[in-house]
Amino acid sequence: MYFAALLARTEDGWEASDTELDDVETLSDLTDLAQEASVDEDTVLVYIEQEDAWFGILRVDGEEDPRIYVSDASAAARSSYGEILLTDELLGREPGAEDEIAALEELVDLDGTEDGEPTGPTGPTAGATPSSATTATTDTNATSDSDFDSDAVPAGPIGELGILADFGISEKDLLTLRTDALTEIADALGASEVLEAVR
Repeated sequence: MYFAALLARTEDGWEASDTELDDVETLSDLTDLAQEASVDEDTVLVYIEQEDAWFGILRVDGEEDPRIYVSDASAAARSSYGEILLTDELLGREPGAEDEIAALEELVDLDGTEDGEPTGPTGPTAGATPSSATTATTDTNATSDSDFDSDAVPAGPIGELGILADFGISEKDLLTLRTDALTEIADALGASEVLEAVR
């Protein structure tokens, strides 16, 4: 079960609204949604939560690049909404790395060899005993697994720990928040009442 809310800062305090993400497919879509709710290019926070699994915060300040924090990257990676927040930049990967990994997985057969590549000098079994062939396959698979693991999504929090520091939530405080963190965030912002009106 997912919950999403948007908090926009105004001269009179914070305005809150629940947010539908059905039409949001990319980070750009989510950023546009936040900017449309911005008043005089002031701060907008988009909060997304998957119950008992993870939460994420997207912060947009005017035309500046969005800032992101995700409480558990590995859990969020299994969610379509989480994947929106987990950009290559946030994960420290080269742009398009995920597509390259997928392409490699398609090229590599179950036995660890590439399409069209013979497993021996003159054929699959020529010049090799069954045991040596098995060893070669195991070694090749081990190398492939290692390559893929280097691009795995890390467990635990990821992103900008100081994303709410100017609102009184320190890096340490943010790390202690778990699911349903929005209540504590709203308390710190002084937005509890407006939030309750839309929950």
